[in-house]
Amino acid sequence: MKQKLWLTIITCLAYCIDKELYKAIDYLKEQVRILKELQEKDKRILLNDNQRMRLARKAKELTRKLLEETSLFFSPATVLGWYRKLIAKKYDGSANIQKKVGRPHIEQQTVYWILKIKTENMLWGSQKICDCLQDLGFDVSRTTVRNILIANGYDPEPNTKSTWKQFLKSHWHILTACDFFSIELLTIKGLVRCMVLFAIDLSTRKVEILGIKPNPDGIWMEQVARNMVDCEEGFLKGKKYLIHDRDPLYTATFCTILKSEGIECIKLPPHSPNLNSVAERFVRTVKEECLNHLILSSEEQLGYVLSKFLDYYHTGRIHQGLGRIIDPIYGNNTGDIFCIERLGGLLKSYHRKAA
Repeated sequence: MKQKLWLTIITCLAYCIDKELYKAIDYLKEQVRILKELQEKDKRILLNDNQRMRLARKAKELTRKLLEETSLFFSPATVLGWYRKLIAKKYDGSANIQKKVGRPHIEQQTVYWILKIKTENMLWGSQKICDCLQDLGFDVSRTTVRNILIANGYDPEPNTKSTWKQFLKSHWHILTACDFFSIELLTIKGLVRCMVLFAIDLSTRKVEILGIKPNPDGIWMEQVARNMVDCEEGFLKGKKYLIHDRDPLYTATFCTILKSEGIECIKLPPHSPNLNSVAERFVRTVKEECLNHLILSSEEQLGYVLSKFLDYYHTGRIHQGLGRIIDPIYGNNTGDIFCIERLGGLLKSYHRKAA
């Protein structure tokens, strides 16, 4: 009786061992089949999804220890990971999910115009911007406008405070500025310092040379003032204010002549060239782009050079403060590109011919 019992126990153990060995052998066979398939195609051991699933099903039947002993090409963790993905794929319902959910996507053009209108109208709030966009045909709500403004660092409510830049820009059409700059002329008598007086329109950046003189005086300045307020061709026609520094050449008579025509002179505080920055920038431009590259010997030559530079300055040079040319002669042309050279090629501008 005992012998039969032991025999039965041994038989069961042998069966269990053989069963585990059979599973291991079956798993190894599957690996060999896959390897053979890859070798026939002369490829690296890169499995597709079907091959991973086949291995994962076989590997799940083995114990962790036996799997480690029999895995020749892949680690047990990798094979078990495939099995978990196989299970997850079975219950993956992402294909049935509606793709378009939630709020509709905001078009980039809408965002562009919201920010553009806000930057150009800082006193406008989100509701006014929304009304403007809806009038232009945009399908947008006040909440959307508000969220976009906040996300880009803008206050969505009306800003009643204005900056100095905004204040000056709103008055540019009645403001002009004038200033002197000097240039050394190389004459037969040596170096002669010549003074150039110019005026600049702050709104359009147009410049006019008011006079060139080695030693300007009060009488000369009075004549300049009369020329500036000439009814037909005066540079200050339609202006109300003239900004200038504290040079003594701007005499009381000079200011009186201008005031008689409704133009008030604004004298800047001491040591404050930044308050006349537009005029100061023109001085830097004319010297760096033109005068510093030439040796001039007479007032007539200086006048000719300045006239050519102003022609380039008004019709050929792109001004960063304006983002365009002051007086674009060829602005609407679409033909071939050509170059206009002035002062022997020192000043060049590029334009298009008429189509």
